[in-house]
Amino acid sequence: MNTAFMLFLGIVAITLVITYFAAKRTNNANDFYTASGGLTGWQNGLAIAGDYMSAASFLGIAGSIALSGFDGFFYSIGFLVAYLVVLYLVAEPLRNLGKYTMADMIASRFDDRKVRGVSALNTITISIFYMIAQLVGAGALITLLLGLKYTTSVLIVGVLMTVYVVFGGMMATSWVQIVKAVLLMIGTFIISVMVFAKFGFSVTGMFEHMKSATPLGESFLNPGNKYKDPLDTISLNMALVLGTAGLPHILIRFFTVKDAPTARKSVVYATWLIGIFYIMTVFLGFGAAAFVGTDSIVKANAAGNMAAPLLARALGGDFLFAFVSAVAFATILAVVAGLVLSAASAFAHDFYSQILRKGKATEKEQMNAARWASIGVAVLSILLALFAQKLNVAFLVSLAFAVAASANLPILLLTVFWKRFNTTGAVTGMLVGLFSSLILVAISPSVWSPEAGVAILVGDPLFPLANPGIVSIPLGFIGAIVGTLLSRKTVDQSKFDEILVKVNTGVGLRDNA
Repeated sequence: MNTAFMLFLGIVAITLVITYFAAKRTNNANDFYTASGGLTGWQNGLAIAGDYMSAASFLGIAGSIALSGFDGFFYSIGFLVAYLVVLYLVAEPLRNLGKYTMADMIASRFDDRKVRGVSALNTITISIFYMIAQLVGAGALITLLLGLKYTTSVLIVGVLMTVYVVFGGMMATSWVQIVKAVLLMIGTFIISVMVFAKFGFSVTGMFEHMKSATPLGESFLNPGNKYKDPLDTISLNMALVLGTAGLPHILIRFFTVKDAPTARKSVVYATWLIGIFYIMTVFLGFGAAAFVGTDSIVKANAAGNMAAPLLARALGGDFLFAFVSAVAFATILAVVAGLVLSAASAFAHDFYSQILRKGKATEKEQMNAARWASIGVAVLSILLALFAQKLNVAFLVSLAFAVAASANLPILLLTVFWKRFNTTGAVTGMLVGLFSSLILVAISPSVWSPEAGVAILVGDPLFPLANPGIVSIPLGFIGAIVGTLLSRKTVDQSKFDEILVKVNTGVGLRDNA
């Protein structure tokens, strides 16, 4: 307990020191939102990886593989493949058209306050969804390690993440993510090697052993243990593969570098790091199932979120357990800071500055609005996380991916690639994607179950799939296309031509609104 507590204090101390020095360098809105675009490709790649390798990745996927076998690995595959969509379709256009937020990119073509407002609403909604997952993981982790109540644990993380953003902005957030990414890769690598050694460094030996290591028997290595409906499996993977390209806290990372080529390098670095990490999640999941046991995993946390720390204890004793738990804690702190920053940026830059103040807000007023928005987002996320304690964090994140893929991705792609696309289509597509995904989640088995204690509410679900992606993602595209075709608004063809040049060349990069 003392070792764990000291490591936790060490992590918190390091991050607060980073925040202190970052705060001294955060003097204007550009510093606060984008760290003045001063990160290099490898630095931003590490920060993106740190942002992406969240509690869902480290805690949720390990638990999901340990309890569900092959079906749990869908998350690893989906999260990794998603970066191809980001690399080839989103990273460069976003960097060349945007300034601080995703809405900047859309507004570069449609200078309309309704577009900014709806985009900001999407960003805040997705960020809060994603943040709930991180806070649930944090609550379970600190409860297991330090014996604190779940509510107290969530409050601790909530206060810390707010401090990082309010005082340090993007500079503090980025360096916390870089430090966390390095620590997480080290911790995961150590556990993976220890697990592999237990199987005699034989991949075939490991797979043979897993056929009899769990109550699932040989079916552990086959699909269908968790997702018995093929449509549910397709729906989940659609959300995972397409959702990353619409995640606000990932997208704003491309504004922290100087130009599009550096943004592309960032994605390449991040993809390699994330790819190596997700391969290692197999060792985490298999090791937890074989050496911790499903009963012990479920006893510690019904959703399996504590599988990785328990595996560390089984293999390396209390010190490795404490180290891995502290790293997981750093993981959560880094990701929630990025999420708070993306939501606060959307509110302060898009809603407050561009809509309420009609572009006349000073930089100081924008920064103050962002800081107050950070506090508001943190409080709301904490309150919602208190009701989601029993849900697997990887599953919660997959829902955020579904909302992002449904509400944001169609608009981003059509803004760049469809000449006829107009303001009405953009607003309609975002709203249809957002509300269809939220409504389908609200009436799905994720929220409703006939058995008490399985889901949030007791009752029969009206929508049969746990993830809404297979329905809500096409609806987002359809909403955008139909809204455009039915609208009488004329399209400025020269504006699209200008966008096309900017997307491919970056001309006028610093003049973007």
